[in-house]
Amino acid sequence: MRALISVSDKDGIVEFASGLANLGFEILSTGGTFKLLKENGINALEVSEYTKSPEMFEGRVKTLHPKIHGGILHKRDDENHAKQALQNDIGGIDLVCVNLYPFKQTTIRTDDFDEIVENIDIGGPAMVRSAAKNFKDVLIVTNLNDYENVLNALKNGTADYEFRKSLMIKAFEHTASYDAMIANYMNERFNGGFGASKFIVGNKVFDTRYGENPHQKGALYEFESFFNLNFRALKGEASFNNLTDINGALMLATSFDEAPAVAIIKHANPCGFAVKNTLLESYTEALKSDPISAYGGVVAINGTLDKALAQKINEIYVEVILAANVTDEALAVFEAKKRIKIFTQDNKFLVRANDKYDFKRIDGGFVYQERDEVEDDELKNMKLMSKRVASADELKDANIAWKVAALTKSNCVVYVKDAAVVAIGMGMTSRVDAARAAVAKAKDMGLDLKGCTLASEAFFPFRDSIDIAHSVGVKCIVEPGGSIRDDEVIEAANEHNISLYFTGVRHFLH
Repeated sequence: MRALISVSDKDGIVEFASGLANLGFEILSTGGTFKLLKENGINALEVSEYTKSPEMFEGRVKTLHPKIHGGILHKRDDENHAKQALQNDIGGIDLVCVNLYPFKQTTIRTDDFDEIVENIDIGGPAMVRSAAKNFKDVLIVTNLNDYENVLNALKNGTADYEFRKSLMIKAFEHTASYDAMIANYMNERFNGGFGASKFIVGNKVFDTRYGENPHQKGALYEFESFFNLNFRALKGEASFNNLTDINGALMLATSFDEAPAVAIIKHANPCGFAVKNTLLESYTEALKSDPISAYGGVVAINGTLDKALAQKINEIYVEVILAANVTDEALAVFEAKKRIKIFTQDNKFLVRANDKYDFKRIDGGFVYQERDEVEDDELKNMKLMSKRVASADELKDANIAWKVAALTKSNCVVYVKDAAVVAIGMGMTSRVDAARAAVAKAKDMGLDLKGCTLASEAFFPFRDSIDIAHSVGVKCIVEPGGSIRDDEVIEAANEHNISLYFTGVRHFLH
């Protein structure tokens, strides 16, 4: 039996090679892997010695040889293949262990294009694909987490068809994601990220119980190990719908750096948000906005979920809590609540992945775009369009209202007072309906909107929303501007002595 080992990530490779040698495998290897194995007392044979062909062109050509690929690809049960192998002195290679040049790490470390190109693996993917194609005869190992399983299967005689097939699938996933990464990088570098093809590759984290509905299958996939590094279940399992709501809550709760922000989300839209002096105060104020919708919702906490906050949350039923970290005393508060789900990132504050791009599926394909972000300069550079100038407190509320509006489904308006959302209207087909819906909800909750700040993620097409804002005591409005009736909107603001600011930036969310 013969194994070919050539890996960039050398974690565990000495132990794996030693295990193979103990099972009677002859070990072929290349470059740094060969050197490491020899240094650790493993009797390996260098590929160039095996092929009688030297490495050439600074290592660009070393495994691209008939004795290597013939040894991998020929079908053992095919009489003609076996005859050709014998005639050409091609011995079988029964196991291939390869992981690829660190292309991604190189692009992070340097912008030197020549060095980046040299870290595009050629021989590695060719060997992986060859072994995967002939998986019935050749074990292909691309993941160091499989080393122990492969050794056990060989020892126990369980390296059967199903086992080999599972390794084959992983191998093609490995080369596909590698090629996709290179193609995406080249398009990012030379085509502004929008090339003729776009490859979206994720790694499965776990299956969800089902999708949006029980008759649909679902699973969570991640980019760059984000969830493996920043998502741990303390209580319960996350469903498909939980995860989409958690995303909305996380995006909002992390919009104010390390401030003690608390966001409450229901069906991907905010129904409560506040940034007060403590997380307990923030949650208490956030809940006032819409406690009815908060029932069964998702709460994101930008800091520590402690016992006092846990006891307050436990007064109603929330389905999911995501906190940067959770104390044991807080977790104990929910011990008797079987339905609640609690997750943590094990960080001091919540963190985002900060993906550069965003995409959505549509029938027959997907639309792809740069990710929307609210920049700090948007409010710093906004233009006063009215006669009245907002107070410092109103401008603080404007900052919150503007960021909440940007993360709320269009059409939306957000009313904020004393650093807490007091009313919100979202997902309406007209902006004035969103304004009316928010006011009606606040009235139902007995909330006073007098003196609050209002934000709209897109321009007001008519003055009617300004008139509604005045009727409930709004004193400051922030919107992008850009309507053909901006003059009418400005006139309405001046009539009602409302401060009106234009940011010049729209934040539709569909």
